[in-house]
Amino acid sequence: MRPAAGLAVVGLGASLAPLDIAVNIALPAISARFGLALGDVQWLVICYVLVYGSLMLVCGKLGDLFGHRLIFRVGMLASALGCAACAAAPDWPLFLWARAGQGVGTALALSCAPALATSLFPESRRTRALSAFVTAQAIAAAVGPLLGGALVQVWDWSAVFWMRVPVALLALAFSGILPSPPPDERRFDGWGAALLACTMSAFLLALALVQRPAMPLQWPAGLAIVAAAGAISFVRRENRFAEPHLRPALFADPDFAVPNAMNVLANLAAFSILLLTPYYLLQGLGLSPVLGGLLLAISFAGGMTGAPLAALVVPRFGPRPVAFGGLLLMLLALFAMGFSTRMTPLWIVLTLLFVEGVGNGLLNVAYTDIVTGTLARRDRGVAGSLSLLTRTLGVVSGAAALTALHANGAAGALGADSFMAGYRFAFQVSAGGVLAALAASCVLWPGAWFRR
Repeated sequence: MRPAAGLAVVGLGASLAPLDIAVNIALPAISARFGLALGDVQWLVICYVLVYGSLMLVCGKLGDLFGHRLIFRVGMLASALGCAACAAAPDWPLFLWARAGQGVGTALALSCAPALATSLFPESRRTRALSAFVTAQAIAAAVGPLLGGALVQVWDWSAVFWMRVPVALLALAFSGILPSPPPDERRFDGWGAALLACTMSAFLLALALVQRPAMPLQWPAGLAIVAAAGAISFVRRENRFAEPHLRPALFADPDFAVPNAMNVLANLAAFSILLLTPYYLLQGLGLSPVLGGLLLAISFAGGMTGAPLAALVVPRFGPRPVAFGGLLLMLLALFAMGFSTRMTPLWIVLTLLFVEGVGNGLLNVAYTDIVTGTLARRDRGVAGSLSLLTRTLGVVSGAAALTALHANGAAGALGADSFMAGYRFAFQVSAGGVLAALAASCVLWPGAWFRR
């Protein structure tokens, strides 16, 4: 088998997750189809992210024990069935159940995709394999909104789900070429898996509910308490279990904990691009939806540039300095975007979006390489799913934090200026805060960034 062919299969299957951005384009049509208020349609996103985020690490461990190819193939089948069920759902409750099923498929497939990608190449080419995987994700993320918009216009909202069914089935059909080592004989910690899934569910749901103004504060606060209690119980369980899902002691080492924490914060700040910049392009600069979508894709084009660049510079400088450089580049671009106005030249906006994407691509590859290199080779599924989970935590946290920051910044302005005031405030505070955290980590734990 040629590694490139196997990598194409993995990339095709893993593209189902970033292609889900196309669903955002279809939200108005879905709302009209099921007669939903704006607040209700958000559960379409919450339900999906909640399920796959909660199950990601558990599915990665299943891949380590029972074979990454097997779990990936089950994920492809579940994704195809979930997407088809979403497209054909006759009512809203069944649609949400189908959406949850799609989330299960994403967790199964995506958690094992990085491990499969690195298994196709010798260890000396691990960074190149991760670079190719990240590049494929960036391409799918850039194509998703454009393809989704075209399909909704030509067909209807169900097309954004139907289009992924043949993609999943095609990846499933060719997945037989992927390597399949014998199953691991280690025990699976079912009780630990249940604790982990419940803890992540409570935490992610708390973050989702805190964004809803009409939701009483007791609900997210109660869920946060449940998540904290679950996390304590999970750590105690894992410290006693011979083969835990993830050794808690790893996070006692700043060289491992700091990059993970900073990846969460980096993705929190970077989510401002998807959450707020579309409004800036359309309302602030007066661009058409098509042109605005094309310009927003510049950030993903930067990611397509940064990921291959990481494959060249990580072997020379090491993953930690490259992760630091990518993070710094990304945050500086985001902070600069916090000074945008309605009169900012378009070329400056595009340059900043591209630079942010390059930094993101560098960080994504180098950070994943750090996590993959730290964990044992037999735990590659857990390593890959952890790197994806920290990104998900950043995005979900960003949705809550950036919404609050924008509202706070806009409160003192009037009329049309209120959006821009909130926009600048959200970018400056989020990017500036993460820059301050990065600077502090350099002083307190320089080994986390400046050693090979």
